[in-house]
Amino acid sequence: MIPAAALAARAANDGPDTVRGKLVRRPGKPPALDTSAGLVALEGDSETVAVLGDDRLAGADMEFRGQRLAPDRFRIGPFFESKSMFVHRGGKQYTISYWCDICSIRTYTPGKCMCCQEETHITFQEYPPQ
Repeated sequence: MIPAAALAARAANDGPDTVRGKLVRRPGKPPALDTSAGLVALEGDSETVAVLGDDRLAGADMEFRGQRLAPDRFRIGPFFESKSMFVHRGGKQYTISYWCDICSIRTYTPGKCMCCQEETHITFQEYPPQ
C-alpha cells in the first residue's frame, strides 16, 4: 500500500499528463492523436469533443493536457477549468477559439454565432500571450 500511495502523491504533484501529435479523424471511431508511440484515442467533455470534431483541425500538430488512462487512451482536461488544448505552429503554441466577424463575438466551440447564426471562423491566440 505504501508504494501505491507514494505513486499517487507523486502524480498529484507532477500536474497533468501531456500528449502531443497529429490529430486524426477516423470514420466511426473517436478522434485520436498520431504520436511517435502510435495512435492514442482522445476523450473529454462535450465542449472538448466539439473542438476535436472540427474538420479544420484535422492533421494539426496538437498538444493536450489531462489524464493518460492507458497507453492508447487519453482524457483531455475539463474544457472550462484549464488550458488543455493547444495547436503548435512555427515553433509557437496557440489556444483555439472561434470568432464571428459580423457580431464580434468569441466562442470556444465551433458552430454558428449565437447572435446572427453565421458560421464562426477558427482563430488561434499565442499562448502564453506575448
